[in-house]
Amino acid sequence: MRIAALIHDRCQPKKCNKECYNFCPRVRMGDEIFSWDEKNKPIIDEDLCVGCGICAHKCPFDALRIIGLPAELDEDLIHQFGTNGFRLFRIPYPQQGTILGLLGSNGIGKTTVLNVLGGIQMPNFGITDDEEDRAKAFGSKQLDKDEALKPPEDWDDVRDRFAGTGLFEHFENIAKGRLKVALKPQYVDSIPRSYKGTVKELLSRVDPSRVEEIADLMELGPFLNRTLDKISGGELQRVAIGASLMKDADFYFFDEPSSYLDIRQRLRISRTIKELGSRKQVMLVEHDLAILDFLSDNICLMYGEPGAYGVVTKPITTKHAINTFLSGYMKEENIRFRSKQIEFIDHPPRDEWRSGELLIFPSMKKEMSNFTFKSNAGIIHIGEVVGCVGPNATGKSTFVKMLAGEISPDNGKVDFDTKISYKPQYIKNDFEGSVRDYMMTELSSLFGSGFFKAEIEGPMMLKQLYDKEMSKLSGGEQQRVAVSVAISREADLYLLDEPSAYLDANQRMEVAKIIRRVIEKQGRSALIVDHDVYFIDLVSDTIMVFQGEPSVWGTSHGPLHLRDGMNMFLKDVGVTFRRDPDTKRPRINKEDSRLDSEQRSKGEYYYA
Repeated sequence: MRIAALIHDRCQPKKCNKECYNFCPRVRMGDEIFSWDEKNKPIIDEDLCVGCGICAHKCPFDALRIIGLPAELDEDLIHQFGTNGFRLFRIPYPQQGTILGLLGSNGIGKTTVLNVLGGIQMPNFGITDDEEDRAKAFGSKQLDKDEALKPPEDWDDVRDRFAGTGLFEHFENIAKGRLKVALKPQYVDSIPRSYKGTVKELLSRVDPSRVEEIADLMELGPFLNRTLDKISGGELQRVAIGASLMKDADFYFFDEPSSYLDIRQRLRISRTIKELGSRKQVMLVEHDLAILDFLSDNICLMYGEPGAYGVVTKPITTKHAINTFLSGYMKEENIRFRSKQIEFIDHPPRDEWRSGELLIFPSMKKEMSNFTFKSNAGIIHIGEVVGCVGPNATGKSTFVKMLAGEISPDNGKVDFDTKISYKPQYIKNDFEGSVRDYMMTELSSLFGSGFFKAEIEGPMMLKQLYDKEMSKLSGGEQQRVAVSVAISREADLYLLDEPSAYLDANQRMEVAKIIRRVIEKQGRSALIVDHDVYFIDLVSDTIMVFQGEPSVWGTSHGPLHLRDGMNMFLKDVGVTFRRDPDTKRPRINKEDSRLDSEQRSKGEYYYA
């Protein structure tokens, strides 16, 4: 089966010379393989396409995909967004009393899965609303003879399509209006734009009898009477999860529940979701692989081409699914979805530092409103990557800002000649112009250099973003641009505050590898704040541990050896990690399990 996919937001017919059309061999032979929609964007007849891919290679905006797929997938087509639009193949089956995870790249159909299972999007099984217009354009469809060209008219038609499968009852509940759905949305920072009241008022609208219970469970008490536009991203996340838990639903869907949260909060909320999953149908999308591993009973992997198509696998065990994801090869379907596997190491990268000292920072103190932060003195060596871990609101970003010169400490002088490149936690997006214009402005002659193209542009997939307006970038796209600019600058020390935020699991692993590679090749140093244990484990040589009472006081320790630092941090959190014997990735031990008890007794919280 051959599909042609047009990524509409990249196609810019006013800025090209119709290279896709002019270089097509079938067009030169006189075949009418192309037509044009009302915006003068191409429509490709897949029946006539020979799959040479020349149009995709010639497109100056990387907007076309010509893809060959196994013929048997045609029977599994669930939904298609118009002619040459994104296709979703297969759909998972949520089961009572289990938690099913979805793991895959951004733009690969996870939201479509949610919308179909939640009764929001009626699947069309590949019969799009514009089939008749397409048939008129090419004259290649026999509309009167093919009843299958008619999309489902109602949910009863959808239900009948799944007769004899586990999904029949699910879609029958949708058809009869019996399915109650609770959704925790992905982008919680958009909630204040749709609701202007206080946290307490919002929760009271869901179930006034459970406000105190959920406020205690989600630790919402300190900001219960604040308006939604006055609380942080982490606080918004906990409010959104709490509101979802309050609903008396049959099917719960949590879209990235760990975003903005520190690991202690992630584990606390994960235990709550696990308890819910023992009674209800629960499905989730999560890019923190440690939390996904801890939460899920089974996982459906999703592979494909972002913006073009996505395929949902059958549910497989959590361990096997994550190990398959890291390997990049799915043996069951003979599919390779990543060129290289992601590897972890089973020991700290370096036991001793023989390189010179890059930066000696003094003990510093900073008081802000009702919060006081004090850092202990420390040393960052040349070529060292320091990971910063600890609860939210204990001073990590404050410390980074003092090193970057963004704010001045009250005590302790930051006085050094080290050249610094800083990527803040919250990215400002006020540049008027394209991504290309922004990067040329920020990087000058470095943009387009051989190093930039080989080490940054390709791995970070920036080409597809260059012609987008900065104001129209998604959260993940903004993050990729900001990290790319930060690590491309000429600097001695790179300060990166939460570089994995908004990125999918694959992008997080790739960014960790890119940072390591840039640091090692150029002999630079970095200090990185992040809450993803996989990310910190991949990228760090040493660890700074932040402790304290959130929003009241905080202090820092280190840099410490990776093992020592992670043991101190995880002991505070109250969780132990082991190494997977196959991939060496960190895995959370079940509480009070034999291995958990053994590691606690030895003081080995990081790995045995």
